[in-house]
Amino acid sequence: MMLSVLSAPAAIVLAFFQDDVVPSSAPATSSSSALLEMVRNSGTVAFAVLAILLLASLVSWALMLSKWKAFSRARRESAGFLRVFRKSGRLSEIAAVAEQFQPSPLVPVFTEINDEYQRQTGGRGLPRNPTALERAALTASSEALTAMESRMTWLASIAAIAPFIGLFGTVMGIIDAFHGLGTAGAATLRAVAPGISEALITTAAGLVVAIPAVIGYNQLTAQLREFAARMDDFGRELLNAIENAAMLSGPTSPTPPAPAPEELAALPRRRTF
Repeated sequence: MMLSVLSAPAAIVLAFFQDDVVPSSAPATSSSSALLEMVRNSGTVAFAVLAILLLASLVSWALMLSKWKAFSRARRESAGFLRVFRKSGRLSEIAAVAEQFQPSPLVPVFTEINDEYQRQTGGRGLPRNPTALERAALTASSEALTAMESRMTWLASIAAIAPFIGLFGTVMGIIDAFHGLGTAGAATLRAVAPGISEALITTAAGLVVAIPAVIGYNQLTAQLREFAARMDDFGRELLNAIENAAMLSGPTSPTPPAPAPEELAALPRRRTF
């Protein structure tokens, strides 16, 4: 009795879709060719959604590749600038070669601190306003980080909205499929399955666009945080070197000024790129 009750719904379902049973002798279609066929048969809305997602994917990959290339160069130039900075004990020597490492974000930090120090002391003695040097370092770090963050919002936007664009195409495709089903009046799997499968392609395309964009954005953001930490460390290291060199050069007096602190005091080596 129980078996007959349970088998009744199954029999109804089989009878409902009995015209959709494919003979076992039918040739199997490859998934890739079926996917291409569904893309070719997509409606206007689905095709427009796929075109938008393709454009978004190209933009996101172009941004990620350009940022990875720029960050790799900045890291390489920063390592070279740190080697020059730690080998040379004179501010004038470092300032003369700093422009060669211009892609490095450490260069504007050094330039701002050195310029402020020269304005305060003329390159001689302890700085009269160390707080101004710290503010100059923070300003230079902020400007360099802002420049490195340019166009990152586009990548974040693509990562956020690509799934919703694909979902919009899916919803519109399902609406069209059920509308066609109601118009035809044939409630069969063969009638509704092609439209639904074509509609689901846009959701898959949205995920394909969004997932790499999310991963790339997170990786680039982590590298930006690392650059920010390195700039802060370098600014503090340079300020300490200037103050220690000025104190080692002897006591300062209003007139005449103390000798220029050409030799930067040696400091413990911190983070490197």
